[in-house]
Amino acid sequence: MKVRPLHDRLLVRRIEEKETAKGGIIIPDTAKEKPQKGEVLAVGNGRILDNGTKIALEVKVGDKILFGKYSGTEIKIDGEDVLIFREDDVLAILA
Repeated sequence: MKVRPLHDRLLVRRIEEKETAKGGIIIPDTAKEKPQKGEVLAVGNGRILDNGTKIALEVKVGDKILFGKYSGTEIKIDGEDVLIFREDDVLAILA
């Protein structure tokens, strides 16, 4: 299914962290926190201001981003868990 977010929203896939800590200790699923890194899968057309002008988004498809721990709404598309949230919830774009 092809999904295109509206306005200033992004569709993001979480980037999973490694299973093993630096010291070689394996971290079980129950002790892991959800990752706050993701890859942008789709972006909306841009934010529309009160005066009607449209501002393009800074985030592009394929960018790796950091976002807040409780940001976005989790949805399932074609069996894959993804997040959808506003560009304002993006903390940084990873270089």
